[in-house]
Amino acid sequence: MRALVIVDVQNDFCEGGSLAVQGGAATAAAISRHVVAEAEAYAHVVASRDYHIDPGEHFSDEPDFSASWPAHCVADTAGAQFHQDFDTSRVEAVFSKGANSAAYSVFEGTDEAGTPLAVWLRERGVAELDVVGIATDHCVRATALDAARHGFTTRVLLSLTAGVHPATTAAAVDEMRAAGVDLAGTPLLAGSPQDGTGEAAE
Repeated sequence: MRALVIVDVQNDFCEGGSLAVQGGAATAAAISRHVVAEAEAYAHVVASRDYHIDPGEHFSDEPDFSASWPAHCVADTAGAQFHQDFDTSRVEAVFSKGANSAAYSVFEGTDEAGTPLAVWLRERGVAELDVVGIATDHCVRATALDAARHGFTTRVLLSLTAGVHPATTAAAVDEMRAAGVDLAGTPLLAGSPQDGTGEAAE
């Protein structure tokens, strides 16, 4: 049984947001199309959201963009809402993460009942995961690595992800591959053919 895990397709991670990833909006729309086109492929579809309240040093006025970041996806703000091009009508459960921590991986999140993702999936007999979303080199990477550690057969559909930077995205791809994660496609990056301005990074 396979599930689709959609990572952090939120306003603050798309163009115009406080921590925007170029190609975020295009990724949101592409994921929505994929969910419709591949509806029969997934027994379950879930989504995650950063939902920060007081994440400590994860937020900084002088961020290093590695361990600290500008404030983003603050609970109950417009920036934390799902992007308008991400159709959530087929999403069965939303897992919120990062109230008081960085929480890059969806496996650190819980649904409205407080159930962690790994427990939720196992209760439903899910053994295989497809992972998509934002950003390839951060929360998608962390989620895929955790999925593999939890014993799920994991595939990242890279063409349905957007990366922050070519170097960190390439490193994330290598790390996921080394962890046994199956990879398909190429992530959307600034300057890639998908946005019409250059070459894609592998």
